[in-house]
Amino acid sequence: MNIGKLNNSKWSALFLSNFLGVFNDNFLKNCLIFIAVTWALPSWLTQSQLISIFSACLVLPYLLFSPLSGRLAIIYSKQKVYQTFKLVEIPVMAVACIAFYFQWIVLAIIVILIMGVFACLYSPSKYGLIRDIGGNEEISYGSSVFELLVFLGILLGTVAGSVVSDLKMDWIIYSMFIGLAIWGFYVSSKISVNEIPEDKTNIGSLNPIHFFIKSFKEAGKYDLVGSGIFGASVFWLIGGLIQMNLLIHCKQMYHTTNSITGLVMASAAVGIAAGCWTVGKISGKTIKIGLILIGIVGMSVLSLVVTLFYFPLPIFVGLIFAIAFLGGVFQIPCLALVQDERLGRRIGDMIAFMNFNTFGFVLVAAILFGVTTAISDENSTAVFGLITAICIIVSIVFLVVSPQYRKATAKLFKK
Repeated sequence: MNIGKLNNSKWSALFLSNFLGVFNDNFLKNCLIFIAVTWALPSWLTQSQLISIFSACLVLPYLLFSPLSGRLAIIYSKQKVYQTFKLVEIPVMAVACIAFYFQWIVLAIIVILIMGVFACLYSPSKYGLIRDIGGNEEISYGSSVFELLVFLGILLGTVAGSVVSDLKMDWIIYSMFIGLAIWGFYVSSKISVNEIPEDKTNIGSLNPIHFFIKSFKEAGKYDLVGSGIFGASVFWLIGGLIQMNLLIHCKQMYHTTNSITGLVMASAAVGIAAGCWTVGKISGKTIKIGLILIGIVGMSVLSLVVTLFYFPLPIFVGLIFAIAFLGGVFQIPCLALVQDERLGRRIGDMIAFMNFNTFGFVLVAAILFGVTTAISDENSTAVFGLITAICIIVSIVFLVVSPQYRKATAKLFKK
């Protein structure tokens, strides 16, 4: 990947606006997590419940409104949908400032829920622009840089939220809320691309269950789109389990402070970003689907090593980085496969379907984590065993059920 391409005007507005949006969402969430828990909470609400509510506000919209988000990306201009929501985010962030100033916890919950709904509704339009801008030849490049900046936005937004919360200077928070929203809209307004014409005849169901069934059948009509969606969704299942487990594993096995635990978690985000960058660099103008099998098999092996053996903290961090790196290698070709040229405007529904599955898998990760820790008496090693089992099962799916991945992987090694 030529990083100089980031300066290319056809990409820069989309990449930067996406980074700013992810950064702002995570900055808002973490400011609330670190600051709002110190407010005078209602008697019916505990700090742990509040954190769970904040997380749910960013997940549930994808399970409820993904069908609508897909429709918007099909029947309207994708860049107009994206730009409109970025504009409306400005007054919403002004309301966030009011919630912080008066310490109104219910209003803060409403704000983060609205931001979650907005992120859901413009997601298919935003991701759909990758193929409109880059065409078939730059799908891997666009997808890899897009995801790289997503994880950098998550990482930097999390760090910024924790740092600013310690400064006790509210004006900085207000300035960043409003400033990032205005900057994000301004940059998004610079996106200009010739899109595939709108399809106002393709009106699907807004019922999430009907949408899931119809989209599942639709994805099955294309050779690799369905497996790409499956792989991209599984990535978030595995990533969610690793993120939650690091919180207890670092304390149990290494007795780390919160800061050190945060750095270990940050190493995972950096690893994913590095994996995304590497895939973009080696893919060129093609989609290297053989990397999918390499990534998931590598994750299986390293997860098994972490499960079976105890390592000093620096080596453990290196292994987590390596697992995350292979996760990025696994994810990017999956995302690129969803950008199938034969989908046309229906790519909006497929991306919405992928979002639906992804956040459904995130909830499954939370359930599996809760059940596993309850059964094993908070044993973090048992959770790593679960992660290993999931990686092995997914490897088998791609290795046995999908022969085209075996052939593509073998071809990579021959080269």
